[in-house]
Amino acid sequence: MRNEPVDKPANAKPANGETSFDRVVASKAARKLRVQREGTQSAWFGLGMSGLIGWSVAVPSLCGVLLGLWLDTKYPGRFSWTLALLFAGLFIGCLNAWHWVSQQDRDMHREDSADDKGASSKEKNDA
Repeated sequence: MRNEPVDKPANAKPANGETSFDRVVASKAARKLRVQREGTQSAWFGLGMSGLIGWSVAVPSLCGVLLGLWLDTKYPGRFSWTLALLFAGLFIGCLNAWHWVSQQDRDMHREDSADDKGASSKEKNDA
């Protein structure tokens, strides 16, 4: 028989007596308290946010089309300014939407980590 290290069970308690389950429960409790404090957001809020993302893509695309149509009438050429600027506007709009969504995601994770830290420090004070 070999001398292999024995893995600790998943529910083994760390030195401070707090399990991962305790941390998850504390995190969810802190998140629930924060939502109760700040008020819940309705379905209209979610629809508004998705509309905001849609407009952040649509507006640059439409601006590209309008500028392209004007350029096609003023400076006709071998390629279509309308099509080229439509894709440029679409690209810019998608970058804009990606930036906005990633910023919201960072803010949400930052709030969650702050809640986790607050919940764990509160548990240490209660112990």
